[in-house]
Amino acid sequence: MADAASFIHAPDPEFPGWASWQLHDDLRFNTQGLGRMLIRCEGERSARLRLIEAEQRHSNIHNNVHGGVTLALIDVAMFATIYAVLGADAAGSVTLDLQNQFIGAGRIGEPLDVVSEVMQETRRLVFLRGTVEQGDHLVASFMGTLRKPSVR
Repeated sequence: MADAASFIHAPDPEFPGWASWQLHDDLRFNTQGLGRMLIRCEGERSARLRLIEAEQRHSNIHNNVHGGVTLALIDVAMFATIYAVLGADAAGSVTLDLQNQFIGAGRIGEPLDVVSEVMQETRRLVFLRGTVEQGDHLVASFMGTLRKPSVR
C-alpha cells in the first residue's frame, strides 16, 4: 500500500510557486499514463493540479486531449487536493464516485489544469468539485467522493 513517502511533493525550482506531485515509482500509471504534474493551493479549500503539457500520447484521433486522460487527471487531482488542502495522506483512499461533464476539447501542447475544491469532509468521506481548464478555456466540470482509508 502507498503512503505519503510514495510521493515526491516538494517545491519545484523550475516552476516557482508550484510543488511537484509525482510518485517515486515512475513505472506506475500516474507517471507512465499522465506524466509530470505540479500542484499548488489556491485558497483555503482549493488546489490546482497541473499536467505540465498535454502531449501527443494524451491525444485522441481528433488531436485533442482524450477524455480518458481528462478523467484520470481529475481522479489524481482529487487525491492530491486532499493531501494539499487537508494535509491528509490520501494514499489508502478510494474513489467512490466521479460525475463529469465534458464542456470543451482539451488542446495538445498546453498545460492542463484541474482546480479542485473540498466541499465537505466527514469522518469517512471527502466530497469535492471542480473544473478542468486550459487558460480561460473550460474543458470539463466534475463532482466526486473519496472514502478515506480504514483505520486498522
